[in-house]
Amino acid sequence: MPLDERGQINEPELRRFVSWLIERGVHGLYPNGSTGEFTRFTAGERRRIVEIVVDAAGGRVPVLAGAAEANVRETLAACEAYAGLGVRAVAIVAPFYYKLTPESVYAYFAEIARNSPIDLTLYNIPMFASPIDVPTIRRLADEFPRVVGIKDSTGDLAFMMRLIAAVRPLRSDFSFLTGWEAVLVPMLMIGCDGGTHASSNAVPEVTRRMYDLSIAGNYGDAMKWQYRILELFDAMLFPFEFPDGFRAAAELRGFRFGRGRQPQTCAQQSDRAALTSVLHCILADFELVDRPATGCAPRIRPAGTDKVEQVVFEVMRELEKRGIF
Repeated sequence: MPLDERGQINEPELRRFVSWLIERGVHGLYPNGSTGEFTRFTAGERRRIVEIVVDAAGGRVPVLAGAAEANVRETLAACEAYAGLGVRAVAIVAPFYYKLTPESVYAYFAEIARNSPIDLTLYNIPMFASPIDVPTIRRLADEFPRVVGIKDSTGDLAFMMRLIAAVRPLRSDFSFLTGWEAVLVPMLMIGCDGGTHASSNAVPEVTRRMYDLSIAGNYGDAMKWQYRILELFDAMLFPFEFPDGFRAAAELRGFRFGRGRQPQTCAQQSDRAALTSVLHCILADFELVDRPATGCAPRIRPAGTDKVEQVVFEVMRELEKRGIF
């Protein structure tokens, strides 16, 4: 989420970012997701974010709004607000903080589905919230027409195969989306309908190309891009505090995202500067940005295995600038 120097929503930059994403081929928009740091905004700010995104999109693509609030009452209030704004559907995670049984997860979504004025997609992200298992998803899909799809961020191909086998015979209209672009092409190969991806904030034209190649059955070329985006995804996800790597990559594409709301130490800020240089070099390999004037670490092996050496190269260069080494 673009923020200004006061840490407030940068509305003009958000509007510019939305239009850029659409122009580069995304099929839809997903405000208030994990990469958008929804937990670091107030309920009022989350509604304002959706309002801006819907207005900026202007009907060019559908909007799936994150409505992950802390309890049923607030979640339903978000559903009502977003329905009034004209979003296509909402995405809702299972309750977080408390670890719940599958029966409690079912009861939570059932209560929302009975009372929501808008269609909803389940969002399975066990790293942050209670997991939603296959029997629970099948049960919800079978009992509630309002439950129209799922976004699964486990990256687990076998789980997705079991899920498709369990639900698709009941609901041919049910949408299966992956939230883990590290396996986007394999997920499309086994029957997923698409995905919502953090990497699309930095390289929307690449994720769209992977989708188009897969839908056309050109899996050979699609997998070549899959391996390339895997390196970028890993570089944005693992060395940074999530989701700073994705913010840094979007900034390299020309957007002013500003500093996030999570405070950082001076050491973290220095690390981010060095790691951003690594991202710069990877994006240059994609021919999406110019190569940095200061150069990149030599790549004598495949890019994925050379990443550690490149991080060391950038850190040592930063130390030299400070006169420490």
